[in-house]
Amino acid sequence: MKLCRSPGSRGGGSSGNGPAGGSGGSPGGPKAGGGSRAAIFARVDGRVQGVGFRYTCLSEGRRLGLSGWVRNSPDGGVEVWAEGPTAKLDALIAWLRHGPPYARVDRLDYEKRAPLGVYRGFTVEG
Repeated sequence: MKLCRSPGSRGGGSSGNGPAGGSGGSPGGPKAGGGSRAAIFARVDGRVQGVGFRYTCLSEGRRLGLSGWVRNSPDGGVEVWAEGPTAKLDALIAWLRHGPPYARVDRLDYEKRAPLGVYRGFTVEG
């Protein structure tokens, strides 16, 4: 499994190995129609709590038609599980690199995974 790191708010991604942690990872498989489906687990660090990151991510996930969740992590980061067409996931990853206006993304780690297919819509957890 590939762990992708995106340093800084505008930097490109580089590859590495290692666990991203969090939910997901069980085989799911593509759903009928809508092209190839996948999932990502992402971890965002920086000034990402108290700046509207989760709710702006919620709007972005819903706008893209993804399913999954976004939540604050106890250590100050934000975690995201998203499922949907790969092009839409790529668009969410691009958004996560900078987040909303008052956020500062210092680091974005994400891992592509198999979709679970159990989420209806995109929600905020916690």
